[in-house]
Amino acid sequence: MECISVFDMLKIGVGPSSSHTLGPWRAAEQFLKELRERQIFDQVNYLKIDLFGSLSLTGVGHATDLAVMLGLSGADPEYVPVEDISGIIEKINTSQSLTLGGNKLITFNPKEHIVFNRNFLPFHANGMTFTVKYGEHELYESTFYSIGGGFVVKEESAQNVENDEIKATFPFPIDKSTELLAYCKEQNKSISEIVYENEKSIRTEDEIHHELMRVWNTMLECMYIGCHTEGILPGGLNVRRRAYDTHLKLKGELPYNTPQEWLQTIRKTKVYFRQILKWVSCFALAVNEVNASLGRVVTAPTNGSAGVIPAVLMYYLVIENHKAGEKEIKQFLMVAGEIGSIFKKGATISAAMGGCQAEIGVSSAMAAGALCELMGGTPEQVTVAAEIAMEHHLGLTCDPIGGLVQVPCIERNTMGAIKAINAAELALDTDPKNAKVPLDKVVNTMWETAKDMNNKYKETSEGGLAVAVNLSDC
Repeated sequence: MECISVFDMLKIGVGPSSSHTLGPWRAAEQFLKELRERQIFDQVNYLKIDLFGSLSLTGVGHATDLAVMLGLSGADPEYVPVEDISGIIEKINTSQSLTLGGNKLITFNPKEHIVFNRNFLPFHANGMTFTVKYGEHELYESTFYSIGGGFVVKEESAQNVENDEIKATFPFPIDKSTELLAYCKEQNKSISEIVYENEKSIRTEDEIHHELMRVWNTMLECMYIGCHTEGILPGGLNVRRRAYDTHLKLKGELPYNTPQEWLQTIRKTKVYFRQILKWVSCFALAVNEVNASLGRVVTAPTNGSAGVIPAVLMYYLVIENHKAGEKEIKQFLMVAGEIGSIFKKGATISAAMGGCQAEIGVSSAMAAGALCELMGGTPEQVTVAAEIAMEHHLGLTCDPIGGLVQVPCIERNTMGAIKAINAAELALDTDPKNAKVPLDKVVNTMWETAKDMNNKYKETSEGGLAVAVNLSDC
């Protein structure tokens, strides 16, 4: 049984896309590892990257070409200073060379050696092949697939049940929500407690605490940066950042110097219904504006949907429970991660496979379930909340204008966050015995909907708003 950790679902990385930026970045890193394992790294004298399908069609807007160059250069998306990224890319372009793995210089012209192929490989919409020449006339090539949320597989390993990258031995292995609820009932535990027991089987308690708080602090910093950054987003759409303006109207006059102090001052602002809507939207906008400008975010479960979960958690901390702290933050993230993993196993979290229902829909379900538990919901009500949130995202298409994760992606995070809060409230007032649609049914329905969806609505920029609105119109 596939056992996915919370930290697989909530990864720290660089925007704008988990499947088109973070995934290819990680694939490049894995390719370097293969070269070293085969002991041919030092002999490489030529490198080419072929990007296929969705990676080709929206690759420039998603910075896929930049991501593979950064990965091949040895930069780590979790830790590379984002302010250094443009310099690394500029050096490659001007010198027409790339320092492979940070220590082997080879000739490299991005315009020639990164090839955008519009055709799709049969295994997955997001395919990429790395080819090197080494020695006298030797060739080695390797194909990877970015399957959403920063997950990367090779076709052969994806079909191998012993794939150690995404498998582990959990005491409570879960594929479906029915299994999760059975464990909760049997053990008399909440969902977050079951998840915690699973995480303890592969990490120490200190590691779990540290990593969960690192995830949250990255989210908080991302919201803080987004709310304090003015200007136009890169890419050519000329989209003006809106979080800054909204935040300016909402924040009041209390002083602060850090993201943590900022959180405390928000708790002292007005909490009328309109202000709540604006704050939640502001938090979500902030994250995805940072994401759109190659900033550091947390895939939750993807970069394109990275704003929903931090916005809803921030809502709980600054509106619902001023006494909440690290305990509630960790609880929220663990529940969210588990809900996300159920969707990944039973359907997809890749917009290239399932449209935006696989990103905003899943993130909204994750946030709804997590908020429901924090608000006192039972495990059954948590799954009801997740189901409600996804039910009202079914069929949502992915049609980014210009292949950029901006329009309609940024606004969709605000809608997903508001729906999550509403879904949690509805679930809290629901007797699960009366629920007509169980979570597993909506997961199955989402996957069937994804398979039926026309490819032009699956992150190809060949349908919907992506063709109705041209870059020239902007």
